Amino acid sequence: MTAGEDGVTDATHAPADGDIAVVVPAKDEAHRIGATVTAALALPGVDLVVVVDDGSADQTGKVARAAGARVVRHSRNRGKAAAMETGAEAVRLLDGPTPRHLLFLDADLGDTAGAAAALVAPVRAGEADMTIAVFATRVRLGGHGMVVRLARDGIRRATGFEARQPLNGQRCLTRDAFEAARPLAHGFGVETGLTIDLLRKGFRVTEVEVEMSHRATGTDWRAQLHRARQLRDVGLALAAREPLIAQNLNKLRANR
Repeated sequence: MTAGEDGVTDATHAPADGDIAVVVPAKDEAHRIGATVTAALALPGVDLVVVVDDGSADQTGKVARAAGARVVRHSRNRGKAAAMETGAEAVRLLDGPTPRHLLFLDADLGDTAGAAAALVAPVRAGEADMTIAVFATRVRLGGHGMVVRLARDGIRRATGFEARQPLNGQRCLTRDAFEAARPLAHGFGVETGLTIDLLRKGFRVTEVEVEMSHRATGTDWRAQLHRARQLRDVGLALAAREPLIAQNLNKLRANR
């Protein structure tokens, strides 16, 4: 497989011995990505791990490749949703006649990525179209509650679904479900958009408790900026899915 400046440009088809592909968006995660990839490769049904190096300045791609992942690279940081799209496209190019299910994992899970087996099982068994992780042990994140409440309340208003951890990025879904949700909501609004779009289209979505953990977000200015971006992206994802707001936006675009 070869990668162009911003994604996959060519690939050779490989036989699908498994039915699950793991996609890991990653930026500057050289210290944890190796353990994450190793744990993901050991999951039941997984025969492919694709790491999308989203403009890292460190050795994320090199470490991931050494651990056994296929790596594609964005020459600049394009955000989580774009990395997920790139990873899913790389998987499609490597799929055999039957498309693999997609398991999205954060790069900083380390060894705890092995707990994703609980997310995979319902999808493989045909019992769910998308599973969402609920971390059994939660790390308190400074200032994170506002974004979570916004996402949770927005999902409930849009669909009636009570999401326990609406922003959790550890998700397994069928290829059909992923394609039905495209185009993905921008940036950090991707999880909120995925949940709303799939529920509205009648796909089966369920949350699964898992023993996973990742690095806690701090309280310094970088962390506060990160949360501000999350708040913006979740707000935009919700606004685009409110019928009245979406209708008014379309009118504005038509009048330009």
